[in-house]
Order: sequence, then C-alpha cells, then structure tokens
Amino acid sequence: MAKAVRKGLFTLMPGRKIHLRNYLDSRTDENPALFVSLHSPYNRLEISGVEVRLRKLGRRLGITKVHPHKFRRTLATRAIDKGMPIEQVQQLLGHAKIDTTMQYAMVNQNNVKISHRKFIG
Repeated sequence: MAKAVRKGLFTLMPGRKIHLRNYLDSRTDENPALFVSLHSPYNRLEISGVEVRLRKLGRRLGITKVHPHKFRRTLATRAIDKGMPIEQVQQLLGHAKIDTTMQYAMVNQNNVKISHRKFIG
C-alpha cells in the first residue's frame, strides 16, 4: 500500500527562526524548495541526500545506524515519555491513524512502573 502524500504544518520554535532566516538569506539560487543541494544546480534536497549526510555525520561521531527515521522515532518516544498525549504526538507526526503512532512509541518500562504507582497505587 502506498503512502498518501500530505502536506503538513510544523512548529518552528522561536530560536530556530533566526537560523532559518540566515540560511535563506545566504542562498544564491532561485529554487523555491526550502532545502536544496549544496552545489549548483541547487536541486531540491531529497530524502537520500539527508540520509547520506546523516550517515556521514554518524560515522564521524562513531555512531552507527543513523537515519532520519531514527530521529522521528526518538522524537515520538521522548515526547510520550515526557507526558505528551499520544493524540498530540499523532498530530505532530502527521499520522492518520493512532495505531501508526503507537508503533513508533517505544515504551520506557521505568515510566510504566512510575505511572502504575502514581495512578493505581
């Protein structure tokens, strides 16, 4: 089954806005894409380009298995661990079904114990 192409909104934290503005101001190309390749002809940055850069960064830092999906999964897991409602995580990730979001979330067993004591006794 193919994934549906959806355009989503994202939250731009105040401190990040200045970095995005500096990046956009430094660009000399005419490509309307937000992120483009580093060298002419400045094509739209594709997922494979992001993956390659992340893998290189991971190797330099001695970290294996670095990929965009890992960041996404970590974001979801940390948000849930810090108490963000699963429905909000679902919206943040752009999932149509909550079941998909539940698959992303790796439950921290220590948090389960704490919640059990807090809510059940």
